[in-house]
Amino acid sequence: MQLPTNAVGEKPAAPTGESPSIKPENPQPVAATGNLPATVSRAGTRRRLRLSIWLLIVVFAAGGGGFYWWKNAQSQLPAGISFGNGRLEADEIDIDTKFPGRIAELRAEIGDMVRSGQVVARMDTRDLQESLKKSQAQVSQARRAIAEANANLEQQRTQQTLAAQELERTQGLLKQGFATMELFDQRKQALDAANAGLRAATERVAQTERALEASEHDVGLTTVNIIDNDLVAPRDGRIQYRVANIGEVLAAGGKVFTMLDISYVYMDIYLPTPEAGRIKVGTDGRILLDAYPNTPIPAKVSFIASQAQFTPKTVETQSERDKLMFRIRVRIDPDRSRDHAPSVRSGLPGVAYLRADPAAAWPKNLQGAP
Repeated sequence: MQLPTNAVGEKPAAPTGESPSIKPENPQPVAATGNLPATVSRAGTRRRLRLSIWLLIVVFAAGGGGFYWWKNAQSQLPAGISFGNGRLEADEIDIDTKFPGRIAELRAEIGDMVRSGQVVARMDTRDLQESLKKSQAQVSQARRAIAEANANLEQQRTQQTLAAQELERTQGLLKQGFATMELFDQRKQALDAANAGLRAATERVAQTERALEASEHDVGLTTVNIIDNDLVAPRDGRIQYRVANIGEVLAAGGKVFTMLDISYVYMDIYLPTPEAGRIKVGTDGRILLDAYPNTPIPAKVSFIASQAQFTPKTVETQSERDKLMFRIRVRIDPDRSRDHAPSVRSGLPGVAYLRADPAAAWPKNLQGAP
């Protein structure tokens, strides 16, 4: 049956319970998922960034905790003990030539331990050896001249004695009238000549003796120069550098070796004015090297600067950098340095502790001594 239409020609609405199908006029297709990998990549980058930030936080927290622990450990020192960091040093000694010459022999190498007085190098001394022979010949000649002068002196002494005796006899004969005045004058002049000859012979002996002394001094000087051409170690220590080689010609003062004096081992530290004012020369100390953190080395203060200075940049202090500091030298006992010579190394970093108050007790980690 056909439904009736209304006045305007429209069909009546559908009965209740029935819904007509509604379709969009311009249906849109569903979006594709082609950008999914980019989204996942951005999410992974954010996770890695968060992980890096957490790692940095953990590292800074650990560093801060370590620094706090170190500061806390340092603050546990007794009130009468000060400390400062530095480097272990030993005096450097240059072994140089006294005269210009050629190196003939080397008897030491870098790293060798040498003793005081040990010959480490020899210079060419052939010219000095010839000069020594010449001086020795002059000594022999001077000795023969002395022998000749002594013989002449004895002859003059005999003539003087004879002239004196003749004058005495002539004087007696003159009183008795058996001699003339002319003969007496002749005897007197002969005695005067004998006395003059005796004085001359005596002076000649003195001259030859002085000539002998001069020749002997020449021999001694040449011998000393030859000995000085043997380069010796002035102290016990270790050869640090070899600057020249065999055959090289050096001027006077030419350097051949540089050695470390192991009998003078020290550490320079810097302390602020309130702490440095309590330190005196001879104050007891301990040195802890980074290489031997469990081996405190006994030492004593040997020098305190009389003038303050700004803290060097290489020194770590608890106070601000613009504060004035005093340089203090802490020296290890020479005998102890010699006993541990193989372990002495210049430049080893460490910390020196000073006990300004003798009543203060050393902490446990500073009580032991090698």
